[in-house]
Amino acid sequence: MRSFIGQGTGNAKNAVQEATRGLESPEAIIFIAPYDIVGEVADLLKKQYPNTPSIGTIGTKLVNGQVGDNNVSVLGLFSDAKVRCGVIENISECPVASIGKLEKDISAVSPGHGDTVCLEYCTGEEEKLVTTFTSCFEKKGIQLAGGTAFGAPEGKASVVAYNGRIYENACVYALIKNTTGKVRVYKENIYKKQASNISHFATRVNTSKKALIELDGKPAAEVYSQELGISKDKIVDNVLKNPMGRAVGDEVFISSMMGMEPNGTLVNYKRINKNDCIYFLELGEYQQIEQETRNKIQSDMNHISLVVSIDCIYRYLLYDGEGYFATYAKDMASLGNHMGVVGGGEQCNNQHVNQTMVCAVFE
Repeated sequence: MRSFIGQGTGNAKNAVQEATRGLESPEAIIFIAPYDIVGEVADLLKKQYPNTPSIGTIGTKLVNGQVGDNNVSVLGLFSDAKVRCGVIENISECPVASIGKLEKDISAVSPGHGDTVCLEYCTGEEEKLVTTFTSCFEKKGIQLAGGTAFGAPEGKASVVAYNGRIYENACVYALIKNTTGKVRVYKENIYKKQASNISHFATRVNTSKKALIELDGKPAAEVYSQELGISKDKIVDNVLKNPMGRAVGDEVFISSMMGMEPNGTLVNYKRINKNDCIYFLELGEYQQIEQETRNKIQSDMNHISLVVSIDCIYRYLLYDGEGYFATYAKDMASLGNHMGVVGGGEQCNNQHVNQTMVCAVFE
């Protein structure tokens, strides 16, 4: 499947001009831009390619081995990809109202076995969105890879872009059928259960606040503190080393702590439900895990033509602090043409996760 990736810097006009140099007759455009110029970039791309659907998000970019915050990155797809783009508005209220539009787009791309993925970028309400997408995608075998927009200044709402406009409280998506080979979605978790393998059960939660109030009938912070030997005031700061994980069958999906209330409630980026089985995880040998992921992708996929990835901001902070992120970006580019973004949360098929890398790989 053919693809084009370009980058540009400077003001919106110069950045778009540079990033799209050589991009002709794209079937669809996916772009990443800094928050302060994302609206201008969206508008310029719409004017330059008036008949081409586009979606966009904000955040730090990983493009063919380079990492940038202030540049614009543009991914162009061509006629060997069947693409339908769309926007779901008012996601905090009722994203399920968009199922009719989603089903029409699914019908238009006519998904086959293992050849179709939905790439999406949202501003929040991940669990509602994943439920909505799953209801449409599972029966058709469509995979999902997505990320929560991250990079808005403090006090400002996150935004995404669709067809020349920016949206708050929304999700934008591109349904992509690869007509030249397979597409697969991968999820990478660099954390593991501790050797003690101690599990806990969420006995009291507030799902609307994504708050874990009690584990095993005790304040959640108290249980975390006692098991790991971490003082309560250091729990949130310890998220890069020991996040929590929700067990689903043989898999563990990370839920990152973002705050603690005086009563010991832990507020998280991923919702924890009552009776969920919870583990306190530990950081694994992440460079080895990264290599194993790339080996798996290369073993599964012949002639990789494009990789689109979403990395959690907490992975970025961990890797950047270890002086590893630049190496990681180059290693991802070794797979093939690569464009990635750092997000505030990740969606993979039927799950919303934290502190994870999700990617879609095209043959």
